Amino acid sequence: MNSPVLSRRELNRALLQRQQLLRRETGSVAELVERLVGLQAQAPLAAYVALWSRLEDFEPAELSELMTERRAVRASLMRATIHLVTADDCLLLWRLVHPVADRGLRGAFGKRLAGADLDAVVAYGTDLLSREPYSRSRLRDVLGERWPDWDATAMAYAVSYLIGTVQVTPRGVWGETGPAALQTIESWLGRSPVADPSIDALVLRYLAAFGPASVADVQQWSGLTKLREVVDRLRPGLRVYADEDGRELFDVPEGPLPDGETPAPVRFLPEYDNVLLSHADRRRVNPAGRPVPLPPGNGAAMGTVLIDGDYAADWRHHRGADPSLKVITHGPITADVRDAVEAEATELLTLIGSKDTPVVVTDR
Repeated sequence: MNSPVLSRRELNRALLQRQQLLRRETGSVAELVERLVGLQAQAPLAAYVALWSRLEDFEPAELSELMTERRAVRASLMRATIHLVTADDCLLLWRLVHPVADRGLRGAFGKRLAGADLDAVVAYGTDLLSREPYSRSRLRDVLGERWPDWDATAMAYAVSYLIGTVQVTPRGVWGETGPAALQTIESWLGRSPVADPSIDALVLRYLAAFGPASVADVQQWSGLTKLREVVDRLRPGLRVYADEDGRELFDVPEGPLPDGETPAPVRFLPEYDNVLLSHADRRRVNPAGRPVPLPPGNGAAMGTVLIDGDYAADWRHHRGADPSLKVITHGPITADVRDAVEAEATELLTLIGSKDTPVVVTDR
C-alpha cells in the first residue's frame, strides 16, 4: 500500500505545533501537561522553562501551586526517567510503564542483587517510604544496616524502581530547594495507581502529542517494547503515512499537519525537553544528531535552542561576578536570526529573575 510521504520538515512542523512551540497558546498548566502526557523533568526546574516556551503569560507560581497542593508530581515514569505529570496521570501511567523500571533495575543491578531477598527488601522499603520521604542515600544507609551482607546501593535502587515513588516538594518548586526525597505514590497522593489502565489509550495520546510516529518512536518514548500489536490493533482508526526513508508512520485522525514552510520562531528549551528525546528517529528536530548537553543542571540554567524548528544552539545562564546568558550556535546565523535569539533570551532572563543580565551570542 502506498501511503502519503511526509518530509522531515513536515514532521518537524507537526511536532512543534502539537507541542505548542510554533505559537504560545493560552490555557492552564495542568491542561497542557496532560495533553503532552507529561514533561521531561530530570532537572528539577526544567518544566518551568518548557512551559514558558509553550504558554502565553506563563507564571511559575501556577506550577508551584499544583506541586505543593499535590495536583502535579515529578515521578519516574516513561523510560524510567523523571517526568512532571498531573496527579491523575501519575496514577494512570505508573502500572503501564512499570515494566520499564523493572527491566532497568535487573539490567543495572541484577548481579549485585543476587542472593538478596528482594521481596523482603521491597516490602520493608515500601513501609519506610509510606511513612515519610527518604533520599536514596538515607534509604541506602537504613537498608544496609538491616541487611549488611547485601549491596546497600542496589537495594536502595530496587526500592525506588519497583514500588512507585514521587520526588516530594519542595524539590521542583520555583524559588525553593530541597533534596531528591522519595515517598510512595499512594502515601503522597492519597490514592492508589489505576489497576487496569489502557495501553491503547496511552499510544493514542502519544500520537496526538508527538505524531505522526512509528512504532519504534512510541517504544522509544515510553521505554516499552512489543507495541507493534497495539498499533496494529489501532490501525483501522489511524491515519497512515511514510517518512522519506519509507518507514511507516501512524497518526490520530485529528492530528494537525501544518505546511513544512510554516515559520517557526526561536524557542529556548530546558535540558532534555520532550521534543528532543521522544522519538527513535530524532532527525525531525535534530538533523545533525547532536547529543543533548550534559551534565544536567537545575533546568533553568542551561538547555538547547530551536532555530527554524531545529536544535541549532545551546544556552547557559552564568551567575556570579560576571553574569551572562551565553548562546552558542552550531553554525553561522543571520543578523535577523541573531536579533530573534537575543530577544527571546532577554525574555527568558525575565522568567529566571535576571533581566539585566547581558546576552552573549557566539558561533561554535
